[in-house]
Amino acid sequence: MATSELPGHALLWAVEDRTDLPWPTGCFAIGYGGQGKASLTPWIGVFDRTINGNPHDGLYVAYIFDYPRTTVTLTLQQGVTKLSKTYGKGGKLHRYLTAQAKTLRGALRPELAEQWRDSMDLLVGPQHWRPRSYEKSNVAARRYRVEDLPTDEALASDLEEAVQLLRDAAAVDRFWLQAPKGDDPVFEYPDREHGEDPMSGFRAKSSESYYVDVQGGRQERTKEHEALLLRFAQHAVACGYIPITEGMHPRDVVLRHPRSPHREWLVEGKTVQPGKEYRAVREAVGQLYEYRYFYYEKKERQAPHLVALFTHDIGDYADYLATLGIVAMWEHPGGWGGSQQAIDLRLAD
Repeated sequence: MATSELPGHALLWAVEDRTDLPWPTGCFAIGYGGQGKASLTPWIGVFDRTINGNPHDGLYVAYIFDYPRTTVTLTLQQGVTKLSKTYGKGGKLHRYLTAQAKTLRGALRPELAEQWRDSMDLLVGPQHWRPRSYEKSNVAARRYRVEDLPTDEALASDLEEAVQLLRDAAAVDRFWLQAPKGDDPVFEYPDREHGEDPMSGFRAKSSESYYVDVQGGRQERTKEHEALLLRFAQHAVACGYIPITEGMHPRDVVLRHPRSPHREWLVEGKTVQPGKEYRAVREAVGQLYEYRYFYYEKKERQAPHLVALFTHDIGDYADYLATLGIVAMWEHPGGWGGSQQAIDLRLAD
């Protein structure tokens, strides 16, 4: 019997033509139950027309059933078929998907992402590469027991949230498209003996607030944020570094040092709201890892030092950042404080 003749799978194939289902605005769906024989893990894919319409490539949301059909997971997915042609169908593909999922996960708005951390286990053996790849490509998930599904209203609300996460992740995914093509600009290091300005590559932005498409969609850059970067750039010059912003968008600041011409310091600045240090830290981690991947690892450039810069002391989070290889710095009334790494780099006192 063809899969289209099996009752459950026939419903999946009919999803695309249904007009009575509550898909979020701008979205459509397709169902898949297998070709020739039933799929081990049938699914329904939900696509935002402005982002992607192909389950083989790019980002989309999907309901994926496990092999015993006891659970279904609403998951933010990366298409695996096209990637398998480059990375194969085993460990190399899984490592790529896992790393990419981590990068995208760091870009999701924290208050929403925390609610989408369910595990995804499709209960298939290691020989089934596609379902195993679905597990590795998962960015965010909510898992339901088939025998105890939420109400239709709750399911519709969850789907709206999943599509919002999809849009957040897509904003980060587009960074690669925004990245400069070809070789990076060549910078001449100022020779201080000839009196050249070490701030020549730094351009302070307007004091008016503005928006950038990063970290969870759009973020407002405020006067406080830009003033922080300017003060830090001046401090970095005093410490012997050269701050650069020209040609570095969307990165905040890149530092270079004449004694280390092939290594950069990637700096991400964050304003800290009282009692919400965790939020600033999460955003800084997500963006630093994200930029490191797209602007260094993906281009096979030497990995930079990572510096998270804050308007206020972040307390114990400095030790947490150290475990991630990130230098923490912040302003205090007497100058600049920071983690032990910042002190070792002579950027903090």
